[in-house]
Amino acid sequence: MGDKKNYSIKEIARIADVSPATVSRVMNKTTYVDDDKKSRVLAAIEQTSYVPNKVARSLFKKSSNIIGFIVPNSANPFFTEIGRYMEQVAFERGYHVIFCNSSDDLDKENEYARNLISMNTDGIVLITNNTKARQEITVPVITIDREFEYENDFLSVSSDHYLGGKLAVEHLYQKGCRRIAYVGGIDRLSSAALRHRAYMDFCKEHGLENITIDCQFDFNDGLEKTEYLLEHYSEIDGIIAANDIVALAVYKVLRRHEIDVPKQVKLIGYDNIRESSRVTPALTTIAQPIQEIAEITANNIIDIIEGKEIEFRKVVLSVKLIERETT
Repeated sequence: MGDKKNYSIKEIARIADVSPATVSRVMNKTTYVDDDKKSRVLAAIEQTSYVPNKVARSLFKKSSNIIGFIVPNSANPFFTEIGRYMEQVAFERGYHVIFCNSSDDLDKENEYARNLISMNTDGIVLITNNTKARQEITVPVITIDREFEYENDFLSVSSDHYLGGKLAVEHLYQKGCRRIAYVGGIDRLSSAALRHRAYMDFCKEHGLENITIDCQFDFNDGLEKTEYLLEHYSEIDGIIAANDIVALAVYKVLRRHEIDVPKQVKLIGYDNIRESSRVTPALTTIAQPIQEIAEITANNIIDIIEGKEIEFRKVVLSVKLIERETT
């Protein structure tokens, strides 16, 4: 079989006996084309299996029907699950999502943003740990999960992290825990700071010791910080983890020390990623509405791109407790 020929728009126009401009109008549906010419163009496209050069079209139209999605850590299932649901919405509305992993590196994050803009990307969805750095993004932006620490007009979609922290500590307290440790981010991110503040407020209100261990949102740091926790606070009976990944690390260390979960120590995570219900014992967690966050974000960024009015600049969604086997 020979190589398939790549046809140009001029060749399609010649086959259909119309002008290249008419072919463009039919493809882009920009203006009316009479039925006879339209049918000839469509027949020529079908005959040649013509696929338009999307790069060339994006340069001409200053648009690509592409949305960039920049995250700080592609290994975090919370981010990839958001990306999965965003992609579904975007595809249904005629857009594609480019996934970019900044590895929590501000320079890499900025380079991704510049490259996306140079590709005529129509909009960018950003999850960043660099909330103090000013963003120089010239296309529509929506941020997810955290707030920037300076005045800005970015749209944002997040969940109620203070409520999440409160639900977590209240649940452990109601289960009889009185030595409750918080193994999570403290103040680097607005989301982490709100959860931690809820924990501290509850401890103060109920006369509990504040046992806070600063921990990154990843498995390896969870292992290290849980070892530190057990070494310095052996009498704990409840642990709130930064997220579900850290909770799994906490559980692994507890098992290593032959500490029974939930009889001796009760454990609660955060996010409700898919793995939280698949492990044994299944993880009690605070569920962020991952699918709703993704769908609202994708629809809003596309509405902005298409010049439609949106109702809210900042969307804050509720969270809920999912009680399973670790409490």
